[in-house]
Amino acid sequence: MQHSLLGIHHVTAITSDPQRNIDFYTGVLGLRLVKVTVNFDDPSSYHLYYGDKEGHPGTILTFFAWPGAPRGRQGTGQINATAFSVPEGSLGYWISYLLERGIKYEGPTARFGEQVLSLRDPDGLVIEIVAHLGEQEPPGWENGAIPAEHAIRGISNVTLWEDDYEQTAHFLTDTLGFRLVSEEQNTFRYELGTGESGTRVDVRNAHGFWRGAVATGTVHHVAWRVATDEAQQKWRELLDARDFNVTPVLDREYFHSIYFPEPGGVLFEIATDPPGFTVNEPVEQLGTRLQLPPWLEAQRSEIERLLPPLRYGLR
Repeated sequence: MQHSLLGIHHVTAITSDPQRNIDFYTGVLGLRLVKVTVNFDDPSSYHLYYGDKEGHPGTILTFFAWPGAPRGRQGTGQINATAFSVPEGSLGYWISYLLERGIKYEGPTARFGEQVLSLRDPDGLVIEIVAHLGEQEPPGWENGAIPAEHAIRGISNVTLWEDDYEQTAHFLTDTLGFRLVSEEQNTFRYELGTGESGTRVDVRNAHGFWRGAVATGTVHHVAWRVATDEAQQKWRELLDARDFNVTPVLDREYFHSIYFPEPGGVLFEIATDPPGFTVNEPVEQLGTRLQLPPWLEAQRSEIERLLPPLRYGLR
């Protein structure tokens, strides 16, 4: 279908400390800070975006910064891990690098034919590093903390924990167009398109496990990519016709969004690829200045007064 989902657009999680978050994702994981803005629904808090050099869809991890918020609880109805993809030959580098930094990790563990390292960020969010066969393009960011040949290439997949696995499985295949490609114990892998990195979602059947609570150190939602506004509108019409609680189209300045909960309770978004992160600053200056959408620009002085100061800029 012309309006088919293309894969993961971004993942959004929650941090309690925006500066510590920047220091970890740029200084340790080597991602680029591609946009410093505010939560459009709560302009008194930061919204931080990380990705590759240009912030391509599929490379983006974002954070709502909620200082003082309680720690969340990971459980069912939630995304419990976000996996980043690196070249297959780079896992040894990452193991040595994490050891030198004194960063605790688990693995490598074999999963669906790939080797996976698991670690946690300073808020307890589960991050995975997946050695993905053939993962060379796009090239890694050359100015990051990790050498370009070993750098993160993008998001590989997310893992959902579900109490009622079957209803989510049917929704992924019958509505969103995923296909089941593999199963290991109680985890099922689904793919879109040709199944390359970034088009996959793993669903763990966690029946009877406690329900997750979204707060600091948890994922808020995952966004799936579409190429155009027209494709997004088709999805909105389809979801509405099937009685999913889908929002109107919302202007996020760098993309347009609709949101809806999947049957197990995980918040899904469908986001457009355009216009992208260079709409208000050139590639060379991404993430170097607080950016506000036009409808908040008149409030810049008040917003800057409320936000805690951060160390960021050219990097």
